[in-house]
Amino acid sequence: MKALILSGGKGTRLRPLTYTGAKQLVPVANQPILWYGIISIVATGIRDIGIVISPETGEEVKSKTGDGSRFGAKITYILQEEAAGLAHAVKVAQPFLQDSPFVMYLGDNLIQSDLIQFLEAFQSQQLDALILLRPVSNPSAFGVAKVDANGRVLQLIEKPRNPPSNLALVGIYFFANSIHRAIAQIQPSARGELEITDAIQNLIDQKKHVEASQLQGWWLDTGKKDDLLEANRIILDTCLTSNLQGTVDERSQVIGRVQIDPGTQVINCTIRGPVIIGKDCYLENCFIGPYSSIADGVTLIDADLEHSVILQGAKVIGVHQRIVDSVIGQRAHLGQAPRRPKALRFMIGDDSQVDLV
Repeated sequence: MKALILSGGKGTRLRPLTYTGAKQLVPVANQPILWYGIISIVATGIRDIGIVISPETGEEVKSKTGDGSRFGAKITYILQEEAAGLAHAVKVAQPFLQDSPFVMYLGDNLIQSDLIQFLEAFQSQQLDALILLRPVSNPSAFGVAKVDANGRVLQLIEKPRNPPSNLALVGIYFFANSIHRAIAQIQPSARGELEITDAIQNLIDQKKHVEASQLQGWWLDTGKKDDLLEANRIILDTCLTSNLQGTVDERSQVIGRVQIDPGTQVINCTIRGPVIIGKDCYLENCFIGPYSSIADGVTLIDADLEHSVILQGAKVIGVHQRIVDSVIGQRAHLGQAPRRPKALRFMIGDDSQVDLV
């Protein structure tokens, strides 16, 4: 059994963060989203993992993630020259996959459930495909499944105008090698991509054994800012334990579950968990509220922060307003302008969103 993780795509919904990096490397609780998928796969006993990368961000993914040894896995990187669909990614990865069954995992997805139960169902029933489904309120934004009372999949439709159900396809699939023959028989969709939903539909039309399991617990597609913040909140809520390794002075107050990594200085601050603060940060005269993640090398002075994600090397200095529900990118600098007349002065990148209250 092998695994295939898709880590390409342009990440348009997370711009401007993804102009300079892969969306799968944006951190949740100070760990790249992609790594959660790798850890989940390795926990099932699968060690041979292929990661599909794009020309734009592939080198960054390789550099940060490495050869897999830190996860107890062997990682092979597979270049997909163009973003031509999920089924196209499988086609490009066929030399790596060969005839092995595999789990395909979209690298910007996070789920609460362990994968082992689904792997065991896939193997014990000798399925051609097992898809995971989750009820959603906006099925038109997803691939949608129509299933019978026994869980057998009858039909799959990619982003339908009139959805046959509210059951969305979670970005995790289990396939036998028959999926390669199905992909070879489909044509690009109206948007010019080889759709994995069309390939699975081909298996269904050939009377292959395709079934679905409904996912229990949460599922997050972290492609948008609010989804990223919600993933950060959930991971901090469920996984964080207290671990104070940095320097916290006697005037500071640390309340609840807080992790502070080595090399970080905390001076005259109140930190109310769950909060994670990375290495070599400097915090002075700050209030850091719940559900905040602060990456390595961040400087916060006279800042009031809650339910936010601050990426590596960012600086927030002298902003005397409360910052909430925010994502601040790598090396960004947010500060108080010293000059008068008092005014707002911005340099804001493409696709940014700024809410002034």
